[in-house]
Amino acid sequence: MNFWNFPPVLQALAASVCTWLLTTLGAAVIFFADSPDGRFSAFAESFAAGVMLAASFFSLLLPAFEYPVSLPPAAAVSLGFCLGGIAVVLSDLLLSRARKGGGRGGLTYAAVTLHNIPEGLAVGVAFAGGAGRSAAMLALGIGVQNLPEGLCVACPLRSGGMSRKKSFFLSSLSGAAEIPAAVIGAAAASLAGSLMPWALSFAAGAMVAVTASELIPGAFGKRRGTAFFGLLAGFALMMFLDTALG
Repeated sequence: MNFWNFPPVLQALAASVCTWLLTTLGAAVIFFADSPDGRFSAFAESFAAGVMLAASFFSLLLPAFEYPVSLPPAAAVSLGFCLGGIAVVLSDLLLSRARKGGGRGGLTYAAVTLHNIPEGLAVGVAFAGGAGRSAAMLALGIGVQNLPEGLCVACPLRSGGMSRKKSFFLSSLSGAAEIPAAVIGAAAASLAGSLMPWALSFAAGAMVAVTASELIPGAFGKRRGTAFFGLLAGFALMMFLDTALG
C-alpha cells in the first residue's frame, strides 16, 4: 500500500505516532544516565530550536500563502501567526501561576506536554493541506527535536526523586499528546478547507513561540558557542530536507 494514497487523517496519525516514538526513544536514555552532559544538552536543545524555526517557515508559513482567503493573504497569515503565538504565551502564564507546589519537574512536564499540542496540530494541518513530502519533512523535524525533549523531560522528574521507570513512562506519555492533536488538526482542516491558511499560520506561530520561550533560552543559557552552532545545524538540516526533498 502506498502511504501517499492514504487519507490525510491516517497520514497524520502515522506520522504523529513516529514523532511520539522518538520522544520515547529519547526518554529511554534515563535508564543509562540521570542527566545529560551540559554540552550535549545545549547542542540538542539548540539543534531542535533550529529545526522548529525552519519547519515553521518552510513547511507552514510559506504554504499558508497559497490558499485563497477572504482577507488579503498577508493579513490573514500574519494574524493567524500572531494568534498562535499568543495562545502559547497565555498557556505559559497559566502554567507559571500554577507553579506553586508543582516543582521544576512538574512544571517542565506540564509545559512540554502542552507544547506538544501545537506540534501535533502542525503535522495534522500540513498533511491535510496536501503538502505530502513537505509534511513528512515537518514531522521528521519535530521527531528530531523530540529526541532530546524526551530526555529533558525525564531528567527533572528523575532528579525530583522519581524512579527511572516512572520518569521514562511519564516522559513518553507527554509526547503522546501529539497524536490526538495531529488527528484533530488533519480532520478539522480537511473538513473546512477555508481554514487552511489560518490553521497553518496559527501552528507556525505556536511553534515559534514554543521555540523562543523554551528551547532557545534553555540552550543559550548553558553553552552559548555550542548552542549557536546547534541552532545553525538544525535550521540548515530542516531547510535542506524541506526544499530538496519536500
